[in-house]
Amino acid sequence: MKLAKYFKSIIDQDICAVVICSLEHEIIYMNPAAIQRYAKWGGQVLVGKSLLDCHNLQSGEMIKKVLLWFTESTEHNRIYTSYNEKENKDVYMVALRDDDGSLIGYYEKHEYRDKETAERYDFVR
Repeated sequence: MKLAKYFKSIIDQDICAVVICSLEHEIIYMNPAAIQRYAKWGGQVLVGKSLLDCHNLQSGEMIKKVLLWFTESTEHNRIYTSYNEKENKDVYMVALRDDDGSLIGYYEKHEYRDKETAERYDFVR
């Protein structure tokens, strides 16, 4: 069974922006939520660009430090980076690893704190 299409579908259905980067900080994938979220900065055209070009120097340095931390141990896989008060969400950087545990990239994970307002099993949506 080819699992890649299932994993891609999981990411594509996520309502949170997911931006996947290579070890060289190249944006290699953005899910539809990320494309929409970053539309005013180019959206889909950001794929292939450096994530570091999308951040100020201080943020870029922190991204590099996190990547170094990820390389120090296979147990270093997720780190809290910020809280967005306006959107009531936490932001994390998450390591991406190959089957042998070697680091192959990273992604940015948004987790909203708002309580769900939809009715349970509301099929009307």
